[in-house]
Amino acid sequence: MVNCLMAILAVSCAPAQTLEATPLGPPQPAADLTPTAYLPLVMTPESLPTERLQPADLVYRGAFRLPDSPGTPDDVGWEWGGSAMTYDPAGDPAGNGDGYPGSLFGAGHDQTQYLSEISIPVPIISAAKDVNDLNTAVSLQPFTDIRGSLYDHLDWEMPRVGLAYLPKQGSQTTDKLYFSWAMHAPGNDTDAGATHGWCELDLSAPQTAGIWQVGGYVKYVTSDYLFDIPQTWADAYAPGRYLATGRYRDGGQGAEGPALFAIAPWNDGNPPPAGSAIAATPLLLYDNVLDPTPQAMNDYHHSDEWSGGAWLTAGNKTAVIFAGTKGQGDNWYGCADGTDQPPWPDDCNRGWWSTSFVGQIIFYDPADFAAVAQGTMETWRPQPYAALDIDPYLYHIQSSQEWFHVGAVSFDREHGRLYLFEPHGDEDKPLVHVWEVE
Repeated sequence: MVNCLMAILAVSCAPAQTLEATPLGPPQPAADLTPTAYLPLVMTPESLPTERLQPADLVYRGAFRLPDSPGTPDDVGWEWGGSAMTYDPAGDPAGNGDGYPGSLFGAGHDQTQYLSEISIPVPIISAAKDVNDLNTAVSLQPFTDIRGSLYDHLDWEMPRVGLAYLPKQGSQTTDKLYFSWAMHAPGNDTDAGATHGWCELDLSAPQTAGIWQVGGYVKYVTSDYLFDIPQTWADAYAPGRYLATGRYRDGGQGAEGPALFAIAPWNDGNPPPAGSAIAATPLLLYDNVLDPTPQAMNDYHHSDEWSGGAWLTAGNKTAVIFAGTKGQGDNWYGCADGTDQPPWPDDCNRGWWSTSFVGQIIFYDPADFAAVAQGTMETWRPQPYAALDIDPYLYHIQSSQEWFHVGAVSFDREHGRLYLFEPHGDEDKPLVHVWEVE
């Protein structure tokens, strides 16, 4: 079944525009800010990057297409997919020597979210934004449901999924894929049930383990994007926790901005007992809409969608980024035409709307997350220091009120490459866009 919230996406070629970085102002002090809100950090280890990575450090390299999935059911394939992605540096060992080693694992159709692995072809910049100009990835592992019966208790409605590769940790003997699944509306506001697990990289024999809760936090803030944390940073500020997890849910029911936690399931068992809670270090957590005076991300909209994240490094530069669709202007719950009270028109695609939307990457300073981890800064205090509007590179944007400009992202740390899914960039299939961090 096609996700009703994706129904307004359409395929088009947006005109080329000049890309500009949009600097964001510094955090505004809260009215009740105390003198102890900012305490000195311990000395930053010399091995850690200390300079903020800027939007101008991301250089666009182009895009590539995803393979077709002939002979599969309508809800198994890349169509309507792109909600999770991770990079495997050891993937595609028989690659063609084109300078793009490794592979990508990703989630397909948003109503089944089976996993597949693909090669990485050379990205192409098409001046006309014509998908026929682009190279196409090769399928390395077909779409597979690796979940077994772990999530049979869930009503599979608008599922949220995260995916991350990590080399073997602790007493593990093999590299793993880490995953999480939860519903768009996972239950009541205090629902902190099990969401996370791991499996082998061979999707035909996944040996899936889990599922576990994340530190007792509600699913609204833990159960979407997953990505690796640089080991030197984690060893300094969140010892041994090399995996980041988080989520943003529209409407502010989890937090009024993206959330992030550092975890290390392997430290709680190999594997931890099913249903148990794994330890978590909060790095970013705003208040939610239920708070009478919530502390929020600057320029927060209930209609925002932060669908992916990555921890970028390049020499002495670093940033934690979130990619998604940012609401601008006014925002409301109701219909795209501004109707915010019933009776709802027959053609109303009801949800959170803004005057306009833009595909965007926002940048956070890891030094702020270090302060949160050390307890010298409140979890809601970090704010984005810059933003990058990426609509000029996207292929499918047709309307200023189009939802879901961006899907998941992943990062090749060795080669400094950021990969990003654009939903419906190639008819019903996503495109993969590529930036290099310099």
